[in-house]
Amino acid sequence: MSIVIGVLSLLLTAAFLSAGGARLAGVEPLRSYAGHLGLSTQVNRTIGALELAAAAGLIVGFWFRPAALVASIGLVVLMVGTVLRHLRAKDPPAVAAPAASLGVLAVANAVLLGLA
Repeated sequence: MSIVIGVLSLLLTAAFLSAGGARLAGVEPLRSYAGHLGLSTQVNRTIGALELAAAAGLIVGFWFRPAALVASIGLVVLMVGTVLRHLRAKDPPAVAAPAASLGVLAVANAVLLGLA
């Protein structure tokens, strides 16, 4: 695995470990954020579990590259869904920017993993 892929995987892992853990723990800012986007508590926790699973896949990917590729693709799908939810909620672009940025990083990671 190249250094660039390793760094991208670590950045994504850190971001989604914290976000997924906070969603599963039911941290208040994320609960109200989910409500604003029209997500039920159960859906929000499911998203948190998926984020944690993707983070685990990225970690496993250091030894088994296909796991990191699948995890990166899953994160792309999650972030596209998040950006679409922000658009439906008519949020300003700055609110959707973090999800879009993480999605772009996940796309880059998936492409690099696919080419490696």
